[in-house]
Amino acid sequence: FNPPRLLLQFLGYLRACDRLLKQGYEEGQVEEAMEMFQYSEKKAAEFLHLLAQFNDMGFQQNEIKEVLLLCGNQRDKALEELMMKRQ
Repeated sequence: FNPPRLLLQFLGYLRACDRLLKQGYEEGQVEEAMEMFQYSEKKAAEFLHLLAQFNDMGFQQNEIKEVLLLCGNQRDKALEELMMKRQ
């Protein structure tokens, strides 16, 4: 049996989502992050980690998402942008 490529991609996506969910991220956030980063588990995981970190610092989630996308998940640059928005 040789499964179609699309099926293999979908199974990979489900496994990646499962791994991220097991790290404690919410299902909706995991799905959104995977879509935003074209199903790259690594980039989605970076994004989710930083989103949680900045959320714990008291920043608004919609601002965090916007800044992380603009800064390409670069933590220091994103934090700088978030701090400037706060002033």
